[in-house]
Amino acid sequence: MNLNNEIKTAIKAAESSGKLLLERKSELNKATPSSSKDVKLKADISSENLIKEIIISNSDYPILAEETGKSNENLGEIFWVVDPLDGTANYNRDIPMCCVSIGLVHNMRPIAGIIYDFNNDDLYVGNNENKTATHNDKEICVSKVDQKTDGILITGLPHNTDYSDEALKKMLNDMQTWKKVRMIGSAAMASCYVASGKGDLYQENGIYFWDIVAGAAIVEAAGGSAKILNMQDNYQVDVIFSNSQI
Repeated sequence: MNLNNEIKTAIKAAESSGKLLLERKSELNKATPSSSKDVKLKADISSENLIKEIIISNSDYPILAEETGKSNENLGEIFWVVDPLDGTANYNRDIPMCCVSIGLVHNMRPIAGIIYDFNNDDLYVGNNENKTATHNDKEICVSKVDQKTDGILITGLPHNTDYSDEALKKMLNDMQTWKKVRMIGSAAMASCYVASGKGDLYQENGIYFWDIVAGAAIVEAAGGSAKILNMQDNYQVDVIFSNSQI
């Protein structure tokens, strides 16, 4: 495998779908049936279809995508993981904090990540084989903050979060140990912020694999630690991405 060529394919797919999401937003920002707390739009499907078309035309590896699932029943050792629009609710309400996220995994280890913040024309790329992470072609690295009392925690509440008193109390107790806490509504963008030193740790339970694969590769390539834990049959996972100092 020539990983650089695969990354170029993913960049083309991410930028093309990001352009689509911007230029045709009035058409694509239409809701489709979904659960009460989840938001699904025509944009998710249209973006995913374009990404898959570009990847299939330029890469031999199968795809696990948020909207359409597995392209092959057996994904094999190496496959793409696609989130066509991470932060759909933000996109829907014109909150400019959403992105296209494409990752490549080998034996379930993220080896490349491409995240395109199309609202700001910001491209984050991580090559976890040669440990290189970039933001618009400039190398990035994680922060050196080593104390929670000086650090920024980024977290979130997925649509099927446990809102019990016990779970919320545990979460609030942890939040109180940090200097600042941010919830931004996009796991992929949270990962980019940790990778580029804007935040120090991103932690979330019950997030989906496609939300965080690309970000995991970028964080690790930028010198951080990306732990993906407790994967369920439906691809839900718990994650802790940090600067490796906290």
